[in-house]
Amino acid sequence: MPLKSPQQYKDSLRDGRTVFFRGQRVPDVTTHPVLGVAVDHAAIDYRLAEDPKYRDLAVAIDAGGKELGRHYVIPHSADDLLKRSQIIDAATREGATLVTLIKEIGTDGLFALHLIAKQMDDQLGTKYLGRVQDFYRHCAEGDLAVAVAQTDVKGDRSLRPSEQEHPDYYLRVVERRPDGIVVRGCKVHTSIATNAHEIIVLPTRNMEEGDKDYAVAFAVPANAKGLKMIASPYGSRQGNAFEHPLSTDHKMMETMTIFDDVFVPRERVFLDGEWQFAGPLALAFVEFHRFTAVSYKLPLVDLLVGAAALLADYNGVARAAHVRDKFVWLVTYAETVRWLTKMAALECRTQELGIAVPNPLISNIAKFRFAEDYHKALQHVQDIAGGLLVTAPGLEDLQNPETAAYVKRYLGGRKGVSAEDRLRALNMVSDLTTGDFGGYQAVLAVHAEGSIEAEKLTIFRDYDLRPALAYAKRVAGIAERPPRAAQPPGPAKK
Repeated sequence: MPLKSPQQYKDSLRDGRTVFFRGQRVPDVTTHPVLGVAVDHAAIDYRLAEDPKYRDLAVAIDAGGKELGRHYVIPHSADDLLKRSQIIDAATREGATLVTLIKEIGTDGLFALHLIAKQMDDQLGTKYLGRVQDFYRHCAEGDLAVAVAQTDVKGDRSLRPSEQEHPDYYLRVVERRPDGIVVRGCKVHTSIATNAHEIIVLPTRNMEEGDKDYAVAFAVPANAKGLKMIASPYGSRQGNAFEHPLSTDHKMMETMTIFDDVFVPRERVFLDGEWQFAGPLALAFVEFHRFTAVSYKLPLVDLLVGAAALLADYNGVARAAHVRDKFVWLVTYAETVRWLTKMAALECRTQELGIAVPNPLISNIAKFRFAEDYHKALQHVQDIAGGLLVTAPGLEDLQNPETAAYVKRYLGGRKGVSAEDRLRALNMVSDLTTGDFGGYQAVLAVHAEGSIEAEKLTIFRDYDLRPALAYAKRVAGIAERPPRAAQPPGPAKK
């Protein structure tokens, strides 16, 4: 099957899926005034494959000589990971800093499923790997958009899934049949589900034996019976391209994804009660997905640098010492994330089936550095831009002859900079940092692909302290002592 065209992608989404937006059933996600923007944005991934500028990067050739979307190349080397990072960067750059995510996140999930299915088959004698490989071929050959639903609503976060007062705060298996399972529950923060073809469900945490009904992974089509999506209205206010140059044409939908007794055929079940592997599967997904995350942050940090330089120039403050200091900080921030992303690929680890996994320590340091400093980056850009970010006149004031003359007379910048160009630059920064689009990006920076605290825990867990500790002891002159021999048990104390 050849790669899909953008129009074929859009046409394929008219499949009767159950989507609600602001309480109303959406009959066609491609023509809806809000959800349709997300569809058009997601189609960037399909447009890149037809664009001569990107085709060699966007399209790979598989072992059988057939064309394959770059995202579906299972990485076996650092070069594969670098090319994966580059196509994610390119699509996000074309999307005005907003990732498309329709193939990125799904393939992250598929790669993780390959690894854990192989481990389960080897250790437990299951036969999951063949199912995962069949589903992978279905998605790759169909050039499909695939979402991942992982985050459960959790209820009381101090309790395990099986301890909750409400048994459906975590998605669970409610019935097992010879031909499949029936699942019930809700996943949240499900990106791009309204315009995906398939939805992969993964566990969100480690499990214990009592949680085995919650240890489940599977895939269902987006129009599966009983699957319902409630799309978030955040960022749905309509604007114009002058005042909102990023968000007018670029949007990603997030949903509550409800599984109302959804039947999953046995061949699409990838984990069913093997509670020991729920945590490892969640972690394996994250190890790929955080690399995806830092890859799609690169256009965003570049735009912050460019926006700061542009407004400093337009405002006539580019030579001010404090502006230079902020600019250098922004450059250092952007380049640190960029080089850590590359190093995560170059220092990859080969695991089951020869799959190359981005170095998790470096990926997490990159994501942590990005997230921890993101709001400071916004502060620097807003400081350089000025208060007109939220007080400038609107497009209509430039179009009304009665007010346009005043706007053009008073809102120009340094010599040679028109009021209109200065307002365009300000509106771009405002859209990026102050409005709904900016708020969405700011929350993503903190919570998407795992919270800052989750990244800290991973860094702490993965960092090998032994060489540094041994070096400190050697420099301090502290002799290494052999480990204490185990003491034989003595008589019980009275």
